Amino acid sequence: MSFFSILLALLIEQARPLARGNAAHAGMRSWLRWVVRRLDAGKAAHGWLAWSVAVLAPAFVALLVYWLLCELVGWPLAMLWNVGVLYVALGFRQFSHHFTAIRDALEAGDEAEARRLLAEWRQIDASELPSREINRHVLEFSVLAAHRHVFGVLSWFIVLAVLGLGPAGAVLYRLAEFVTRYWPHIARRQSTGVSDAACAAAARAWHWVDWLPARVTALAFAVVGSFEDAVDNWRRYEALPDSDGPQGNDGLVVAATAGAINVRLGTTTMAQGDAQDQMPAASSRHEPQLAHLRSLVGLVWRSVVLWMLLLALLTVARLIG
Repeated sequence: MSFFSILLALLIEQARPLARGNAAHAGMRSWLRWVVRRLDAGKAAHGWLAWSVAVLAPAFVALLVYWLLCELVGWPLAMLWNVGVLYVALGFRQFSHHFTAIRDALEAGDEAEARRLLAEWRQIDASELPSREINRHVLEFSVLAAHRHVFGVLSWFIVLAVLGLGPAGAVLYRLAEFVTRYWPHIARRQSTGVSDAACAAAARAWHWVDWLPARVTALAFAVVGSFEDAVDNWRRYEALPDSDGPQGNDGLVVAATAGAINVRLGTTTMAQGDAQDQMPAASSRHEPQLAHLRSLVGLVWRSVVLWMLLLALLTVARLIG
């Protein structure tokens, strides 16, 4: 069931991606605002309570609906429920249009437009970035977006689906990731927004939620890319003193990507913080170029194919067994 659920969700998402401002994401934002208004009293215990209700309660609801459909209706509707949840949680098209627009601008030689599009996407000042740094930013932000919107969701979905928990893993991962971005956003924009304790709890929980998916993504990139270089970068990165910090999972994914496509990465600010993670880079690594953007696209799609092949083999093995 997992294989067909993922396949259908990916196909539907490619054909009809969720529009900006869709009802599902608007409801998610409303839910997270409601939780902090009711439960966030500024202390560490309240922060963890708010995070647990915000993330675990929807995951339990998704699981409950799945179980009810399985017991009362049958597996076809339960699978459709999986597809619907994955369709909302996955998101190739939620970031790929940014990547494509910037790549097209660079291929046309319009660096000013590429800077404008990058600034619009990531809300950073890109006005003074040279061409090489534009490429670096796009590579790093895109691979992290692919990890969070695709491979991380699939990792948790499959792990919990194997245990009979339906789409709970996809909901868990998507909300855990979104909370770490949305609650600090509220805190910056509103004087009476989210407490530091709630933001800290969300960031700590996200580190542990993303620990396994980050390593699964890094391994997949190593398998479909330059394996020895990716693993070498992985090993070098984990030897760094701050590799287990708040940005550690992001840094590991970027380090493995750098080795997999033989490019220097890791000097730009990570997407979830202000600290800079300097990736270990062998002297033979190339500086980011336009060709590496095309290499990244191939790396991501080969990883998707690898996932689907493995799932197909497991599905066939279960059917035969």
